[in-house]
Amino acid sequence: MSARPRAASQDSQEEPDDEVVPYSDDETDDELQSEDDLDRSEDQLPEPEIRPTIRANDREYCNQPQFQKKVFLCIKKSRYSGNAIKTYKYNVLTFLPLNLYEQFKRAANLYFLCLLILQIIPQISTLPWYTTLVPLVLVLGITAIKDLVDDLARHRMDKEINNRSHIIHPFEIIFKFTFSHLHLSNPNSLCYVETAELDGETNLKFKMGLKVTDERLQEEDQLARFNALILCEEPNNRLDKFMGTMIWDSQSYALDLDNMLLRGCKIRNTDVCHGLVIFAGNDTKIMRNGGKTRFKRTRIDILMNYMVYTVKVYLFIESKYLISHFIHFTFSLIFTQPVDFSWNKYADKKFQFEDHFLVSCIRSKKDPQIHEFFKLLSLCHTVMVEHKGDELVYQAASPDEGALVTAACNFGYVFLSRTQDTITILEMDHEETYEMLALLDFNSDRKRMSIILRFPDGKIRLYCKGADTVIYQRLDANSKNIETTQEALDIFANETLRTLCLCYKDISQAEFDAWSQKHQAASVSMGNREEALDTVYEEIEENLLLIGATAIEDKLQDGVPETIAKLAKANIKIWVLTGDKKETAENIGYSCQLLTDNMKIHYGEDVNVQLRNRQTQRRNDPQGRNKKLKEQFFTESGNNALVITGGWLNEILYEKKKKRRRLRLKKLRKRFTNSTNPPDSNQPVDDWEKEKRQEDFVDMACECSAVICCRVTPKQKANVVSLVKRYKKAVTLSIGDGANDVNMIKTADIGVGISGQEGMQAVMSSDYAFAQFRYLQRLLLVHGRWSYIRMCKFLRYFFYKNFAFTLVHFWFSFFNGFSSQTAYEDWFITLYNVCYSSLPVLLVGLLDQDVNDKLSLRFPKLYLPGQQGSLFNYKNFFISLFHGIFTSLMIFFIPYGAFLQTMGQDGEAPSDYQSFAVVAASSLIITVNLQISLNTSYWTFVNFFAVIGSIAIYFGVMFDIHSAGIHVILPTTFTFTGAASNALRQPYLWLTIILTVGICLLPVICIQFLYQTIWPSVGDKVRSLKNLEDEEEERKKKKPAFQRGGRSRRSAYAFSHSSGYADLIASGRSIRQRPRVRPELPEIKIILFDPQTK
Repeated sequence: MSARPRAASQDSQEEPDDEVVPYSDDETDDELQSEDDLDRSEDQLPEPEIRPTIRANDREYCNQPQFQKKVFLCIKKSRYSGNAIKTYKYNVLTFLPLNLYEQFKRAANLYFLCLLILQIIPQISTLPWYTTLVPLVLVLGITAIKDLVDDLARHRMDKEINNRSHIIHPFEIIFKFTFSHLHLSNPNSLCYVETAELDGETNLKFKMGLKVTDERLQEEDQLARFNALILCEEPNNRLDKFMGTMIWDSQSYALDLDNMLLRGCKIRNTDVCHGLVIFAGNDTKIMRNGGKTRFKRTRIDILMNYMVYTVKVYLFIESKYLISHFIHFTFSLIFTQPVDFSWNKYADKKFQFEDHFLVSCIRSKKDPQIHEFFKLLSLCHTVMVEHKGDELVYQAASPDEGALVTAACNFGYVFLSRTQDTITILEMDHEETYEMLALLDFNSDRKRMSIILRFPDGKIRLYCKGADTVIYQRLDANSKNIETTQEALDIFANETLRTLCLCYKDISQAEFDAWSQKHQAASVSMGNREEALDTVYEEIEENLLLIGATAIEDKLQDGVPETIAKLAKANIKIWVLTGDKKETAENIGYSCQLLTDNMKIHYGEDVNVQLRNRQTQRRNDPQGRNKKLKEQFFTESGNNALVITGGWLNEILYEKKKKRRRLRLKKLRKRFTNSTNPPDSNQPVDDWEKEKRQEDFVDMACECSAVICCRVTPKQKANVVSLVKRYKKAVTLSIGDGANDVNMIKTADIGVGISGQEGMQAVMSSDYAFAQFRYLQRLLLVHGRWSYIRMCKFLRYFFYKNFAFTLVHFWFSFFNGFSSQTAYEDWFITLYNVCYSSLPVLLVGLLDQDVNDKLSLRFPKLYLPGQQGSLFNYKNFFISLFHGIFTSLMIFFIPYGAFLQTMGQDGEAPSDYQSFAVVAASSLIITVNLQISLNTSYWTFVNFFAVIGSIAIYFGVMFDIHSAGIHVILPTTFTFTGAASNALRQPYLWLTIILTVGICLLPVICIQFLYQTIWPSVGDKVRSLKNLEDEEEERKKKKPAFQRGGRSRRSAYAFSHSSGYADLIASGRSIRQRPRVRPELPEIKIILFDPQTK
């Protein structure tokens, strides 16, 4: 390590109290045990569990009995996990039982399994067992095949990940990948790591090995003889903490998070890394934050379960996948004449710049301000450089620093190398080395960083860059260009760019010597070191001279602001859950237009005041303890936004302990109540107040237009999703692209993974996956809405056709003496839902769309019926019930009346049971297939073929099973010999079928006409608007009857609009009146996502 004191640690480790990464009450057993050890004699607590103990280069050490755990009966295995991961759900032995168990969680499947068991008993069954077995096996089989295909894909991805390199086991010394690093190729065993997959932060963090291992483990033979013993904490999900001890040669050395390389992080600027594995596989922190895979159900699925339990009917197995459409991408290329940077061999070949005047000023070196501007960018930073041939690869602690150093490099001020004491840059055509005297590092309180350098000529200068709010307070009164720079900053701020001010100050040797002594004393202070250093920094960072300002665009993916705007119009609430700092999270909110300038932003302190007021109001009204207060938290709910940190959020997410822990906490509470310090009146005193505080927070957040939770952990992301699901009963969708989003994705009702640069963990754990965030609007507003409409049509029709089919038996029982004789033949009952009426509704469930995709995206309000659940609920269920009752009455009583006292053409009465069954079945099949035709909004040739084909299949199968040939083969199974041919050759019975079908369908046609004319839905209005637009377009396309000749044409153009419209058009504002829609209901849908997907 360098003897020169550094000003502060990296930004990632120095945060204000509200920015510290929290871990909401997720302590492990060993931590609670250690707390209770203080009162061990009083509470007589048991001995603590054996901590993980690891010996280097001794794999057999872990096989000792004390390091094994019981799996089943007397079977034991090691308590340490291997490095292989597992995301699949089934294996060869567990697929069938687990898959059937999940499928029979659906009440419909369980109901028909019980019905099948009863039908096997001949004494109590009136129908053969195959009438239920065939449909049930078909449904279970299709679902099992779909689940098998999904799980095989997970097996392939797991195999690919686990076989990428050597499977790592604990207690092994490995190369190039480790958890506790012992020796690095870099000086002082120092390296940068990227933790984007862990906490979502893209900035790099410092990690360093122990000095003793770095000095004594230089060679491979030394590593082979390494036999240290590691004592550490139990595996847990805390990303911000690690405690351990290394015992080597009778000496103990402390291990903390700075010495650990966690799984999921990426090492930068390091060629070789030797280390010792502490945790592997499921014991690693990233896997502990992954959460468990949950069996998810839709709202309709849950509602169907209630309906099945209530009316004892079965439901369909819904398809999980949406119809995939090709998405066409359009690219446009704008050609410009860029500046030629061939004079700079280090310039990025992809760098495009058009300002030739600025480049000429830089190369001429005539303007000292420009020279100092780019020199500051190349010197004042913490970037590390790696040489790969003739190319320079910069690794920065933040994307902004990397962008600024790269920009200086492109303009000829190239950062070449750095050591602990020097920085070397290339200034246009000559190389200069500067001595680094002190580095005053950046943190979110200071909002600036500075560096003190000694120039080759002995001059000492301080370079500083930071936020304008802190830089302008420290500028010298004689500093120039303050107003000009402020105007530029205002322009940059309006464009939501991240800005920095650049300044410098010359320091005399005597002034620096005096300040250096104060700095040395503050850096070794054991108490309040951070405050002491900040005070010393303030003394030297004053009377600065302004150089200029920079602006950085954190470019989001294409279509992100437009997507968020459309989702907001669809009444979808959007919450941002990120591990970034507060400033970064707010900048992202403004960039994606989630936050606007006219919004009032409320922080944790404001929220605390509101929650305390609501808690006090509830305490002062004991009678209204269980009543929900109706008044809103904000007077203007549409112009508010919440920005809260994980530290504050930890006060809301009260985690429930295990039972053993809860008992211990009760003892602690008992000791606390006996003490003299009373509890805080502002804090909840019991579980009821904690739950009410959580509910108040969710209600307050839902009143806001935007919610941003920053510096949150993967565990907290999942807890926020659970909080919304618990208190709002809303459908939640989580979207993310990193391993730190896996738990959140699994917890939400719908999990979406984005395949990006942070790995495939989110994709593997998601329900849906795509490449860019903007595809979310198509997933929800197009495919999601279509899927909901199709599902609702499917369910309504499903109930209708089965009520119409089943209740005929009920009416028939009044005329057969309740003898359990069925109204149809057995094979018709078996094939009714499988062949005769399944294909048309299946195609509706796959292809139907009320409006096309363009209109769905153009009118986001079309999404509201799905949020309101207006297309399928108990009202729609009972409508389908009464519709089915009406159809069954017509199908039974019209043929029954037609068969009374009638005579056929042959002089015989056709009123036998079999003929009646044929007529009733034929009327039913034609009616239900034409009914689905009336419900179809999007017709294709396939739909038409399915309707006609289903009716044709019915008549073909009926004539076959009623033939004499098949009766000879199986006389006891096929008993309706000749019934179809005898009945359907009577014209009178054909008229009966036509009359029955007409009476069943005529009321439906009339009601649909009335609804579309008098009570049109949002979809009906959009279709009418589309028809009017099409007619208007066709009218414009029609050529005039009289064409104007060439002689009468003018040679110039007349402009008919007035001046002043250019600004209006360029502003992007719409002057077109928006179509009226129904007012939004309080029902919401919430999306939670990680903004690092940009």
